[in-house]
Amino acid sequence: MLPFLLIAALAVPAAAQDSAVSPQLTLEQSTALRCSAAFAIVAADQAAGDAKALEFPPMAQRGREFFVRASAQLMDEAGVTRADVAALLQVEAQRQRDTGNTAEIMPACLLLLDASGI
Repeated sequence: MLPFLLIAALAVPAAAQDSAVSPQLTLEQSTALRCSAAFAIVAADQAAGDAKALEFPPMAQRGREFFVRASAQLMDEAGVTRADVAALLQVEAQRQRDTGNTAEIMPACLLLLDASGI
């Protein structure tokens, strides 16, 4: 099974990704976006058996639910499309992969996940 972020990214044609809206996000929105990407990365790494990722709680179900709710909320609040959200998530996930900081932000994201009640 493909991780939820990969599925979202594949659903967006390249042209749509290039023309994605760059909305001015609130702190809460940008944090939810960052954590959604982090959860997707960790879930993918866990599925691949990565030892570092396996140190975190399983992200396949709870991370996916957070991702879905955060995406829907971002579409409602920021007025962006599903394709725009997927493109924003893809950019954030790539940023995290490039910087290698996913493990650093996961503790705060796990707190946010717990606070969400998911």
